[in-house]
Amino acid sequence: MHLQGRTAVVTGGTRGLGLDVARALAGAGATVVVAAREVPDEPPGDGITAVKADVTVPDAMPALLRTVHERYGGPHIVVANAGISRPGPVASLSPDDWHDVIDTNVHGVFHTVRAALPHVGAEPGGRIIVMSSLLGSRAMPGAAAYSASKAAVEALVRVCALEVAASGTTVNAVAPGYIDAGMGSALLTHERLGPVVAASLAAGRPGVAAEVSAAVLFLASGAASYVNGQVLGVDGGVR
Repeated sequence: MHLQGRTAVVTGGTRGLGLDVARALAGAGATVVVAAREVPDEPPGDGITAVKADVTVPDAMPALLRTVHERYGGPHIVVANAGISRPGPVASLSPDDWHDVIDTNVHGVFHTVRAALPHVGAEPGGRIIVMSSLLGSRAMPGAAAYSASKAAVEALVRVCALEVAASGTTVNAVAPGYIDAGMGSALLTHERLGPVVAASLAAGRPGVAAEVSAAVLFLASGAASYVNGQVLGVDGGVR
């Protein structure tokens, strides 16, 4: 699964799962640009450039991808990873928290995917990969906004995949389960929910970031040329 000569963009790629994904793509030979609202002073890794961009701003991603195209070519691979969570039961979830999650996790993905299409679709083999979640198809108390947002982007992936399939571009999602990285680490150590999550893990352990990155790397590669409109679960089996 070599990606030499390919350019990749990863949103939310300066920390957590996004950073691990960026490093995996760079390790496979891709030139990688990571985008986030805040970027570190130091480069996040060899072959990785960090730039500031807010996926919730409609014009931000088209501008970023045009710049990437001018400097590096492509982009051939775009990973829509940026996401947030605002836990809370529906009865007490504030409208502001709800809108924050939907704005980043749904509108941000839409802006990213829409901006990516002219670039990744310019030649056969373009890849768009959206980061979803086990909670896009599984209910958990207190995760209303997050679950709703991930269910929405999975529907977007399926529709978009059909619309671009004839061009040779693929659009897929990765749905991590309970991963000991990023937001998942806080859930696994939560006083009340942590034991519930642990009891649901059929594999007897949470996943690690590298296992999610491997799934993204597969979908980004030529090995996944006939995989389209799919949601690839990376959860080790969940009871």
